[in-house]
Parts: sequence; C-alpha cells; structure tokens
Amino acid sequence: MARLIDFTMSGPSEQGNNLLEACPGGAPCNVLALLNKMGKKTAFLGKVGKDQFGTLLRATLEDVGINTSNLLTDEQVNTTLAFVHTFPDGDREFSFYRNPGADMMLTAEEVDEEFLAKTRLFHFGTLSMTHEGVREATKKALKAAKDKGLLISFDPNLRPPLWSSLELAKEQMEYGFGFCDILKISDNEIQFVSGKEDYDEGIRYLQETYQIPLILLTMGKDGSRAYYKGMRVERAGFQCRTIETTGAGDTFCGSSLNYILEHDFENLTEEQLGEMLTFANAAAAIVTTRKGAIRAMPEKVEVENLICG
Repeated sequence: MARLIDFTMSGPSEQGNNLLEACPGGAPCNVLALLNKMGKKTAFLGKVGKDQFGTLLRATLEDVGINTSNLLTDEQVNTTLAFVHTFPDGDREFSFYRNPGADMMLTAEEVDEEFLAKTRLFHFGTLSMTHEGVREATKKALKAAKDKGLLISFDPNLRPPLWSSLELAKEQMEYGFGFCDILKISDNEIQFVSGKEDYDEGIRYLQETYQIPLILLTMGKDGSRAYYKGMRVERAGFQCRTIETTGAGDTFCGSSLNYILEHDFENLTEEQLGEMLTFANAAAAIVTTRKGAIRAMPEKVEVENLICG
C-alpha cells in the first residue's frame, strides 16, 4: 500500500551540485513489478497525490502492467517522497517527506474486499501501518484476505524514521506476523523484533510464537535462508558490481513469491527451497547494479544467465 518516489543520487552536475533521479518505488510495488516481469497478473491497492509525482507513479505502474484500478488519488495531500543517500558500499539511508503523504490517507472504507477476493496472494508491509487511518485500512484488507483464504505475504520493511516510536513499529510487525503465511525478513529486522543476536534463535522465536509456515531470511551479500517444516535451507549470494541496494529485498521477495505461485506451497521440498533461494538471490544481485527499482527488475533469462555463470 505504500507508494512513493525514490530520489536517488545520480552524480554531480557541471556546477558540482548533486543530481537526483526520480525513481518510482515503494516496497509492495517493487514486488509487483518483479512478479509482472515473471508473467504474473498483479494489482495495487493504495493512494497517491494529485501532483506530478502521483501522475508519474500511476503511469509507471500502468506501463509495467500493474492493475491500477484500486490506486486512488488524494486531492489534498501530496505524494510521499523518499531521498536515498547511497554509501560507497552501495548501502543506503532514507530521508522521507511524508507528514502527511498521500499513501497515509487510504481509509478502511476505500478497501474493496470483492476486488481482493479475485486474487491468490496478498502482500503487505508495515509502511502502511505507521499511522492510524491507513493502519485500519491495512487491517481490513488483511482480515478480508484471511477470510477469503488467500496466501498472505509480509515484509516488515522497517524504516525507523517513519515511526513515532520503535515500540509501535514492533507492535505492528507482531500484528503482521499473526496473519502471514510467508514472511520475508532481513537480518537486522529479526534481531530487532526477537532481541536475539543469533538468526536461527530469532527465527525459532517467531516460529514458536506465530507458527509462520515459511520464513525467508535475507542477509545482504551473504545470501539467504528458508525455514519451512523443520528444514533450514541456505544459499549464498551472488557477487556483482553494486551501485545501490534499493529494491534488492523487494526483488528477492517478488522472486520467492513467483516461485511459490508456481509450486505447491503445502509441500515444498528442500531442493525446491534451494532453487527458489538461488533464483531470488541472483535477481536481487542484478537489481543492485541498477538505479531505482520498478524499472530495474530483471528478465527471467538475465537471472538464469547469472546463475549459470
């Protein structure tokens, strides 16, 4: 539900000033963009402002084939912006312009439950849970998805600057854990929410507390792990010339969801989990070599070529 423009560093101007590139983004939409590249039908539920950035976002989604029939426009509040500062190693930090932002203005009344009923999988994150109004909209969508038997995917995507307190962030993450069938979580997020330094111990805490069927742990350049029915499968990352890491986790998530949609989620094997992680790691690595996220998503053949070396 979070929908925004990422302004990424694009080198200096002739006068020596920083140039910024406007990259349509937002974690859930990045996930959808990858799924679209893999041939899946996707739709987005959220809100943008009636401004040039909202127009750009809508046009970008439509251009890549994401259904925008439930992308609403707020007449009063501007589209959320995120300025991304990239460090030499490709990692980044965010400065958000969202007080408020249009994505925060989605209300529960605007969530179309019948529209949700047409889908197989519902994906969400906590950026649509930071404030009361959109939080209620998210919870309504979650309940509808659960009632209709959809697969539910959750990526906490913790961004501390957007929360009034980290206690509230943790509370909303825990709410999401209680609904999801598939959890994609990063190494720093598992440590934050579980209070445990060891990843396996943190995952065990989540499994025992929330009985999440599949947990996917991302560890940056070190690769990823899948925890499913007592299995723990790990695959290494791929080394690429990283420009920035924006969208890498979303690409990993979208790739994993694509694999799950093509296989029997109730009976995944160790071999299949490994295959899923390898593809997702490779797709994420490719995105780190490009600017932006939605328009940076790789083709399936590009991922397969990287895997084959």
